[in-house]
This record gives sequence, structure tokens and C-alpha cells, in this order.
Amino acid sequence: MKEYIVSARKYRPMSFDTVVGQSSLTTTLKNAVKSGKLAHAYLFCGPRGVGKTTCARIFAKAINCQNPTDDGEACNQCESCQAFNEQRSYNIFELDAASNNSVENIKVLMEQTRIPPQVGKYKVFIIDEVHMLSTAAFNAFLKTLEEPPAHVIFILATTEKHKILPTIISRCQIYDFERMTVANIVNHLKMVAEKEGIGYEEEALNVIAEKADGGMRDALSVFDQAASFCQGNITYQKVIEDLNVLDSENYFNIVDLSLQNKVAEVMVLLNNVIASGFDGGHLIGGLATHIRNVLMAKDAQTLPLLEVSKRQMEKFSEQAAKCPTQFLYNALKLCNQCDINYRQSSNKRLLVELTLIQIAQITQEEDSPAAGRSPKRLKSLFQKLISNVQPKAAAQGAAERSRTDSTRQKETKVASATKRIAETTAPASASQNEAIQGPQPSGLKLSNIGLTFATMRKAGEQTQQVVEPELKDNGEHKSFTEDDLLYHWTSMCNRMPQSMAGMATRMKNLTPRIVQMPEVEVVVDNEILLNQMTAIKNRIRNTLARDLHNTQINLTLRLAEPNEVTKVLTKKELFEDMLQKNPSIERLRKMLDLELA
Repeated sequence: MKEYIVSARKYRPMSFDTVVGQSSLTTTLKNAVKSGKLAHAYLFCGPRGVGKTTCARIFAKAINCQNPTDDGEACNQCESCQAFNEQRSYNIFELDAASNNSVENIKVLMEQTRIPPQVGKYKVFIIDEVHMLSTAAFNAFLKTLEEPPAHVIFILATTEKHKILPTIISRCQIYDFERMTVANIVNHLKMVAEKEGIGYEEEALNVIAEKADGGMRDALSVFDQAASFCQGNITYQKVIEDLNVLDSENYFNIVDLSLQNKVAEVMVLLNNVIASGFDGGHLIGGLATHIRNVLMAKDAQTLPLLEVSKRQMEKFSEQAAKCPTQFLYNALKLCNQCDINYRQSSNKRLLVELTLIQIAQITQEEDSPAAGRSPKRLKSLFQKLISNVQPKAAAQGAAERSRTDSTRQKETKVASATKRIAETTAPASASQNEAIQGPQPSGLKLSNIGLTFATMRKAGEQTQQVVEPELKDNGEHKSFTEDDLLYHWTSMCNRMPQSMAGMATRMKNLTPRIVQMPEVEVVVDNEILLNQMTAIKNRIRNTLARDLHNTQINLTLRLAEPNEVTKVLTKKELFEDMLQKNPSIERLRKMLDLELA
């Protein structure tokens, strides 16, 4: 049985013309061989599997060829070329810096540079993975690299150029190898498949090329694996099954369903993908790439950026015609945000589901806000729920429109009267405070500014005459606690209009309490605020009834008794009260040498 050789070794390029995807670099190297203008050190850098070491070997063979061709290739006929092909050449040395990275290894290499070549013109030293050399080895290598003997040429190869010392880089000619394009890899795989007598589908080779991520060696390794699994006929379905690659049809379906706002179907598709053993983060990454490709397919100028087969390119173009640009842009942002947060999330599946739900809602029209609510809008999760929401919103809107003109006029009167009372409260409160603190200055009277307690009381009585009708009992009798009552009381005060800002601020200082369910009592500490609240008592009661879901609430407002009015203490009085309750606070104050600010 003939010995099997993997494709990466069997079809390794032996000349510059057979190197795939690096035409500019190989042309430069051939010209250097033709002209004889050779540098003493070269640095080949780039990703794995793109031909760095292969080009270094071809270049070394061409340098020592005794009869190079007119275009700078080795003849493969002379003794030097034959010795290289048979791996018995003494003029070309390869060193793996990953396992020979010490100072001693470099010193041995430097000793070999002193011996001139026996056949050919140059001794070529190829140091692979040179970034693995230690700092001491780099320093030992510096002097020889800068001024090597005339018969010595160094070719350094690395995948991590940034790890090499700048002093090394400055002494080399640098060649940056590019990643292989999908088209170049596919063409090379076709050639290999034809020589091996293996049948193939172009889409299957595209999947292999994408899996290789720009490396020809990886592509050939995956090709061998797929050929073994498919038994000589490489098909798309068998390749995605063998490589455990998610079918691109899933991405096309997600985008199509999202355009139709079919969230439920997207969730079912996600569940099937995860049940098949695929990771949610892998799905999001693939979806982001897919959406990017759809976005590129919207413009004829960016269409060549798609590294896919012709059939796939047609499918991308068809879907791009259906997708709005704004949808693609927003979906791409959501996928990117999910990818950033995926590793940190403790519930990764939920994060993926939320992202797909948001993508599926991008093109969904916003629902109309419910009557009486703030303009903040939320989108329905499932389209079927909208049919249930719309009749309720329509009925509520009709009820609002059925208000009579007389009721609206009453509300207007109540608002204007309350506004006048709110504007007069601040001066009245100030006057009361001054009366407590000391006598008022002579000449300052309420009548001078057009206000008296009689006029304010009269205004309160007028507003009291306009009353909003009570909310009818609709069967909601949910029980509530005093904490619930206080929470909704504060929320109501925060929602009161700007014209009632003064009254709302004072109402926040009041504490409603449950006398006996559902009897609610509010003790008001001054008569002016009591009159203001009495004018809108039914509105207060109706608001609490709706918020607490109990239409049997009965609200009672009364003026506080003298013994119920709590004195507002100053900081000093509060501190003295604390000292009476706990004398040790005074000892602590003395120990820390504190003073009351």
C-alpha cells in the first residue's frame, strides 16, 4: 500500500509561481534573485499557514541555484537544487526557535556562520518562530545579524512581529504576508481535488475556506478531513455535518422572520439550534457576519467584499433588496453589544433571546399609548397580542371622548381656583412663621398686596362647590396595606400638575392612614391646605381607588388637633433630645472633640 501523505505536505509549493495569494512578495523575491541584490537579513511575518516558511525555503534554494531561470526561479537541475530537494544540502540550515531559544543555541549557530559554503554562493539560515527567542539570545544574535559574513543570509519567520526586539527588526528587510482570501483557497482546493480525483460542491469548498480563516495549511487539513468523511464526494451537507458548522440557511431565516416581526418563530429556531449542540454566542457571531454581508450586498460597490460563492452572493443580494438599511444597521449594533456582554453574562441563553427579540421588533410599528398615560411607548412582544390590546385602547379612548362639556368646564374652574390658592399659600406660610418668631414690621399688611384670610377662605369655599363625580364601584375590592397607601400617595403627589406644585409639596409631608379598611383618613396641619385638598377631594379619592384597585375607598380629611401638631425641632434641639435618651453620646462627643455645626 502506498504511503499516504497529507495534502499540506504533498502539495506544498516548490517554486515561487506555485505560491498562492502572495504574488507581490514572490515577485519582489524573484527580482532580487535575478538582479543579485540580496540583503543579509529578511523578516517574513504574517498569520499561520500563509507560506512564510515555504517562501523562505524556495528563496534559499533560488539564491544558491547555479543556473537560475530568467524570471528568478531555481532550475531544479543543478547539484545545489537537487541537494535541497533531497534534503541533504549543507548550505541551508533551519532552526526552530520555539525549542532552541537559549543563548547557547544561538552561539552554536554563530559558530556555523564562520564556515563558507562548499557548494553554491551562500549559507542561508532560516530561523522559524523567531519571536520565541529569549531576550539574552536576541542580544547575542544582534552583532552577527548586523554585520554577518558576506556568504551568510538570515531569513527570520514569525507569526508575532510585535514580540521581536526593535533592534532586530531595524536590521532586516520586512515582508508582511497577507491572509489568504476565500477565493484563492477555493481555487487551490479545486486543483487539489481534481488531482486527487475527488468530487466536490463549490459551496462545500467555501465552507472549508471560511473555516480555515485565511490559512492555506488549515484549509488543506480540513479538506483531507472532509474528504475522508465524505468518501471521495465532498458535499455541502456532509461538510457542515462533519465540521459542526451552523447552516447559513438559519441566518437567512432569522433575518426573514425578523422583518416580519415573528418573534415566536425566531425563538423556536433558536431552540432548535441550541438543541443541535451549537452555542448561542456562536449563533450571534455568525448572525453578525451574515447581517454585515447583507449590508455589503446592498451596494454594487461593496458587493465584491463578500468572500462567498456566486450562489451565496445571489442569495445575499436578494435578501438585501428586502432589508431596510436602518434595520441592518440596528441589528448589527444589537449583535455586537450581545457579543461584548456574552462572556460576562450569567444567563447566556437569556441574553441571546433578548437580542433576537429586539432584532425581531426593529421594524415593528409602535403601539399607540393608552389614554391618560405618559407618552412612553412599549412594543408588543407577539403580534397576536396586539389584537387584544387595540379594543381595550379604543374603548378607553371612547370613554374619554364621552365626557360632557360641563364636566370639562368644572375641571377648568377647579384647576384655576387651586392655582390661585397655591400662589397665595407661600406668602401666607411666611407670614405665619414670622408671627411665631416675632412681631411683624409695621406697615406690612396682607390687604396691601390684595390678600386677606377672608378672601382666601372665600376662594376655598368657591372651589369646594365644584366637585368631580366619585368613581363608581366596579367590583374591585382589593385589600392594601399602609405601606401601599403611602407609596401611591407619594406617587400621586409627584404626578400632580405644575400649577399644583406648592400643594403637592405640602401633601407629601402628610401621612395617610387606614382607620378601618377601606376607610382612609388624612390629618392636615393647617386650614388653608385643608381647604385646597377639600376642593379636589374626589380627584384624590378616585386616584387612590384606581391605583390601589379598591373602588370602595372612603377618604376623610380633617384638621389636626393642637396635640397632634408636632413641633419642628432645630439641630440643637434634636441633639439635646438624643442626649436625654442616651447620655453616653456626650462622652463620645468629648472624646472626639466634636462641636455641633
